[in-house]
This record gives sequence, C-alpha cells and structure tokens, in this order.
Amino acid sequence: MRAALQRLVAVSWRPRVSRLAPRQRCAATGPAPAPRCWSCGSALPAAEGPPLFCPGCRALQPPGPHPDLFRLMACDRSFRVDAQQLQRRFRSLQRTVHPDRFGRRPPEEQYYSEQHSSLINKAYQTLLNPLSRGIYLLELHGMEPAQETDCDADSVFLMEIMDINEKLAESKNDGILEEIDTLIKVKQEELTREVAEAFERDDFQEAKKLLAKMKYFANLKDKLKNKKIPS
Repeated sequence: MRAALQRLVAVSWRPRVSRLAPRQRCAATGPAPAPRCWSCGSALPAAEGPPLFCPGCRALQPPGPHPDLFRLMACDRSFRVDAQQLQRRFRSLQRTVHPDRFGRRPPEEQYYSEQHSSLINKAYQTLLNPLSRGIYLLELHGMEPAQETDCDADSVFLMEIMDINEKLAESKNDGILEEIDTLIKVKQEELTREVAEAFERDDFQEAKKLLAKMKYFANLKDKLKNKKIPS
C-alpha cells in the first residue's frame, strides 16, 4: 500500500511539459511584436524609440518605458552639454506636447501629454544640473549611484567640509556668508571640470568619487540658502 501511494505522489508531482507545438514555442520566445498606435492600430517605427505621434492618424503616443534622457533632449551621451541647446530643445518639446494643446483631444492623449510634459521636465532638470547629470551617466554605465561615503577615505577633503560646516553654523555675518558662497561655487566649478575629464577617459570610478564630493558641496549650498533666509 505504501509503495503504491509513493508511486501516485511521484506521478502527481511530475513537472508539466509545455503542450505548445515546437513552432508555437519558438514564437513565444521570439522577438517582441512591433509597437502599434493605440488609436488606429498602425505599426509604429521604433528604431529611434517610440515616436511622439502616430505617422498615420497623428495621435499622441505614450512615452516609452525606459526613455534615454539624452536622446529625448537631442544631446550626445556625454557629461558636457550645451545648456542653451538643451533649453531650446526643452522649450520646443514643451510647446509640442503641453497639456494645454490637448484639452479637446481624447482622454488618452490628454493623459499622455501630461506624462510627456512631466518626463521632459525631469529630463531637462536632470541634464542641466552637473551633479544629477553625472549620477545619471553613471547609471547608464551600469554603476551604482554616487554616495557621500564614496569619498570617506579622503581625510583632507572631509576636514575641509567640516571646517566649512563649522564656519557656516557659527557665522551670522553676511560678509562671511558671501565668502563661503564664493568658496562653494569655486569648488563646484573645479569638481565639474574634473568630473568631465574623468568621464572623457572612461574612468567611472574616479567620476563616482568626484560626484560624491559634489554631493557634499550641494548640501552645503542648501544649508547656506537656509542660513540666508530671514527667520
């Protein structure tokens, strides 16, 4: 009896084999189908990512799931960007997809216009700021985001940060605050140049350390702004 039960259990727990025919199994693991317009069903060109509008019916399409912010803003994937060109692209895209232009369009297009507008804002702010631009570049190269602990081994740098923090905490003199502001700007400009050079020689570990230092100065900048706000 026990042997019979064991055989029954063994049969019951036997792994199932797919009943798809060989041709069906191949199709299931093949390339994903070409994207189609949600409105008219036309095939959409996808070589350069999903288009903004359907070539057939001109309906606004949803943003892609993982957009490349550099491609979206028509920039080379580089730490160095042309701020004026970036601003022109930002304004052009916002004029094209701003929700105010889609007030009388179908609900789907109204929703997609809001998504596009939000994404364009995010792309512009990310690429305009050297710190966020550098962190995003690291992510595109498969690296973990820069953390302030990445430069903990640099004791000289940490002492410099502590010194500025102390002056900032103790100072109530506008003149000293202006000196600290100037110092922070100079340090940020120096680090921005060094990060650009690190990326240009593909030294991502060095870029990560430098971006961690930039985070410290960004925090100091925020503290300085709060210090200047009258209580």
